[in-house]
Amino acid sequence: MKKTIRKAIVLGMVALSGNAVAQNADSLSAQFADKKAPVTYMHPLLNLAATSLSQEQGAIGGDKKSVMSLQAGLAFQGGISSHFSVVSELYYLVKGGQLGTYNPLTTENGTLRLHSVEAPVLARVYFGKFHVNAGPSVAYNLGGKVKADDKSSKVSFDDSDGLKRFEAGVQVGGGYTFRIKQKQYALDIRYVHGLTNIVHADNLYNRNLNISVYYIQPWKKNPLAK
Repeated sequence: MKKTIRKAIVLGMVALSGNAVAQNADSLSAQFADKKAPVTYMHPLLNLAATSLSQEQGAIGGDKKSVMSLQAGLAFQGGISSHFSVVSELYYLVKGGQLGTYNPLTTENGTLRLHSVEAPVLARVYFGKFHVNAGPSVAYNLGGKVKADDKSSKVSFDDSDGLKRFEAGVQVGGGYTFRIKQKQYALDIRYVHGLTNIVHADNLYNRNLNISVYYIQPWKKNPLAK
């Protein structure tokens, strides 16, 4: 009788252990599946950007003092694989910066503000919770003003002494994904380096530093997943 009870206890413990192992295996499989699942989502962009102007060596005027600007738009991440995504964005940005004496636009110190629409396309690679991204961007300048000596004047895009509408650049940066109360957020820091000259008569280039914090809500279905 005692042997029968002992066998029953042993068999019960073995059964419970097997059930626990099976549950752990299922949990690990689910976690592994989540890690392998590519993430696709869209989120709004609304933050501040530090913008400045840069000139090639030997060009007259200008300096690299930054001004704070508004950035607003939409961003889309398409998950391709467990570690790789493609990011495309479309946003409005006020670019510009401080101008020095004898700059291409005025003959005195001033501030240039350009109202632009910009669209980067980036490759994003994940290393756990961290990511890096880089890619090209194109922008169209809708309009702008130069403020000098407490007076503002519109910039011209039509003559040889004015500015150019289109410009191209490259964006590089990285970020970190974190959780607050079971909700997922991301921090992304990015440097934007203008590659094309924005004035006809001289050399002047846009430079931006963007810092974004946004909420991630993954799509239930990923149309780009392999």
